[in-house]
Amino acid sequence: MMRLKSDLVTLVEHAIDGKLDKVEAEWDRRTALAVVLAAANYPESPKKGDVIEGLPKDAEDLHVFHAGTQLADGRLVTSGGRVLAVTALGDSVKMAQKRAYEAVAQIRFEGMQYRKDIGYRAINRKG
Repeated sequence: MMRLKSDLVTLVEHAIDGKLDKVEAEWDRRTALAVVLAAANYPESPKKGDVIEGLPKDAEDLHVFHAGTQLADGRLVTSGGRVLAVTALGDSVKMAQKRAYEAVAQIRFEGMQYRKDIGYRAINRKG
């Protein structure tokens, strides 16, 4: 979704009307990489209700997608296993990875867990 530059609603409307061939999706040339932040005890019995802090502001090259979150007493809290997907764009996988992990480093909630190797295969690929 980060790479889609076209209006998603327009694309969906054309698809519903059977006229998808009349519109062309425009894509950002950059690489997108997402790091999923999971709740404590995920996947067995994800802990709910932990306060989430430090969410970075969305920018042209960064977006935090919410999955297992909710508002409770005016605060953002965990409400499921896969809590957030921190997604960044970069001119390379390495640049997108760096930006995503910089944003991840700002976010805090009790028991937060995530993989630290996202994108490594693409970065280490030869040829």
